[in-house]
Amino acid sequence: MREIDYKKEYLDESGRLYIRPMTEEDVPDFVRWRNSDIVRNFYIYRADFTVEGQKTWMKNNVDTGKAVMMIMCLAENDHSIGCVYVQNIDKTHSKAEYGIMIGEAEAQGKGYGTSAAKLMLKYCFEELKLHRIYLRALEGNERATRSYEKAGFVKEGFLKDDVIIDGEYRSVVWMAAVSEK
Repeated sequence: MREIDYKKEYLDESGRLYIRPMTEEDVPDFVRWRNSDIVRNFYIYRADFTVEGQKTWMKNNVDTGKAVMMIMCLAENDHSIGCVYVQNIDKTHSKAEYGIMIGEAEAQGKGYGTSAAKLMLKYCFEELKLHRIYLRALEGNERATRSYEKAGFVKEGFLKDDVIIDGEYRSVVWMAAVSEK
């Protein structure tokens, strides 16, 4: 793969946010974000994460090309505020599953999620040469759904009572973005 200047090539249109590959040094922040209630409550999988478990997951998935994890950073001070990623990368069918978390509470609701999603789609389509990026969102997470739509995802399906969370059935919205090339 080519050498990439992430702060330059993966800077959003407003110049406020860029994404860069996640490193082992980012893992403690990632685990803290993922275990916080402001993040966990929007995920289907809700078990606690550990630093050791995340490092193992990265070794088995990121290092083998099954996933790509990027840290969202504020351009003005390089402060990390969250993570965007694709997992279950399927080279045969040229697709992957998208995910995002804005871990810092003060960064939520400011458009960073939409910017990061656009940047990650650009990365997936241009660098990874994938054709389709899909995601699952819990029904009722309207803020996330609107953000995904602004980034280029479209609703494709609705799975009624697809998962059980805290003893209750929850429905899931499927969305996807497809490369124009």
